[in-house]
Amino acid sequence: MAQAGAGTEEIDSSRPHPARVYDYLLGGKDHFEVDRQAGEALAAQAPEARMSVQANRSFLQRAVRHVVGSGVRQILDIGTGLPTAPNIHETAREVAPDVRVAYVDNDPIVKKHADALLTSSGATSIVLADLRDPQAVVDHPDVRRIIDFAEPVALFLMAILHFVTDAEKPDRIVATLRDALPAGSFLVLSHATGDLADRRDAQAVYDNATASMNLRSHAEVGRFFDGFDLIEPGLVQVPFWRPDTPPPARSEEVGFYGGVGRKAG
Repeated sequence: MAQAGAGTEEIDSSRPHPARVYDYLLGGKDHFEVDRQAGEALAAQAPEARMSVQANRSFLQRAVRHVVGSGVRQILDIGTGLPTAPNIHETAREVAPDVRVAYVDNDPIVKKHADALLTSSGATSIVLADLRDPQAVVDHPDVRRIIDFAEPVALFLMAILHFVTDAEKPDRIVATLRDALPAGSFLVLSHATGDLADRRDAQAVYDNATASMNLRSHAEVGRFFDGFDLIEPGLVQVPFWRPDTPPPARSEEVGFYGGVGRKAG
């Protein structure tokens, strides 16, 4: 997420940006030297950081296949970050070619990259908006052009809520989005945690970034699923959510929880 209050046309390359640090840790190319330095500092403090972001990406792809396989044909991905292949729409359309996807991010550099990627797809949009104003996201005309809130939606909040402080009321944000979804919709969510090791030093890497990191416990992350029925295996470390291959060595060190919930009728 971009800096709170920053103009939507501003690109701050003087400080690390979470989306660009994430891109660096994934092995991408869309970042600056300041992001590489932050990524290296993070990996020094949390050696499992690269493995964690890769495991989170794999969880994303498995969750996409699950919700689309369950019949959902529209996805709202908020906090999409820099495009990394395969993207959500590419994974989804391997299961069902008629899936529609609305990507939302508040970083103009993300939108610039995504615009170049998505120009040929009328069933996909990229929207510049901020998760911290969830009603504006739901009401955005380019979201409404893609998403019909009268039909089930899969809402993706991947590795984004840990950049929302408690003062910004993440519970309220998720509740507002949940209330916009009809029965049969899904919430797919992942979140960084400090439950498994003391990661205050790693967390401090983001103190000079455009958004700070707020690690939360299993119980705190679980509350975001209020109003949803968690499907098996519940809220778990992301490598252990319905793995389709044996989890890699040291997966128990991955510092992300993930889960998928379904909104009951």
